[in-house]
Amino acid sequence: MGDDLTVTGDGGDQNAAIWKSAAIVGEWRSNAEERERRRAVGLQLLAELLPFRADQPFTFADLGAGTGAAARAVLERHSQATAVLADFSPQMMGEGVEQLRPYEGRYRYVEFDLAAGAWPEAVPPVLDAVVTAFFVHHLPDERKAALFGEILDRLRPGGWFVNLDPTRAVEPLVEDTWTRMNDRLDPEAAERRAHRTPAEQARWENHVRYLAPVAPQLEALARAGFEGVDVYWRHLENVLYAGRRPVA
Repeated sequence: MGDDLTVTGDGGDQNAAIWKSAAIVGEWRSNAEERERRRAVGLQLLAELLPFRADQPFTFADLGAGTGAAARAVLERHSQATAVLADFSPQMMGEGVEQLRPYEGRYRYVEFDLAAGAWPEAVPPVLDAVVTAFFVHHLPDERKAALFGEILDRLRPGGWFVNLDPTRAVEPLVEDTWTRMNDRLDPEAAERRAHRTPAEQARWENHVRYLAPVAPQLEALARAGFEGVDVYWRHLENVLYAGRRPVA
């Protein structure tokens, strides 16, 4: 799967072809600096939302971790935290090992296809917190809801789940406004959008395939049993929402 030609616009889910492609991950790496800059505020707030002192030990999971951007934000802010990073792409995990070198000894990767369920034994059965960043939107709605329930079951009472993710607008006017504002922030975006290669278009279609409005996701969290469910920050389409497993 190291060839971009494996990504096609045939209407099917392309996640495996994309994130297990050495060529695509290499391209993703080349844009890392700009991507990290755009996401920095949301990731910082994700780490700050966890209710732990900066020096308090705790164990958390970063699901769909990729190269570990969310885990790095938490590990940087919480000096005694340890992380279990779950992902299904050896290419992304390999890149993550390089980026996580400053935190060596405080994290480990676990191979886990979260689209399929069946949590591996390597993930602790009880976690103090779970975070996800730019991952949940890759899942169909029914799998999103099921995953929320599985996360609740793994959290200790009082443990938090925090997710930073893009969402879909309900109204076309809102979608158009998000696009206009994003184009102001990135003057080259419109040009890139108008001249995508077939492979780039296929990847974009895969990116938006399962995007969902934020309201149903909050409702799914509440149905799963979380409390304190809310959007704690948003910037255009990107939202930071969270909920806590009840203490009792």
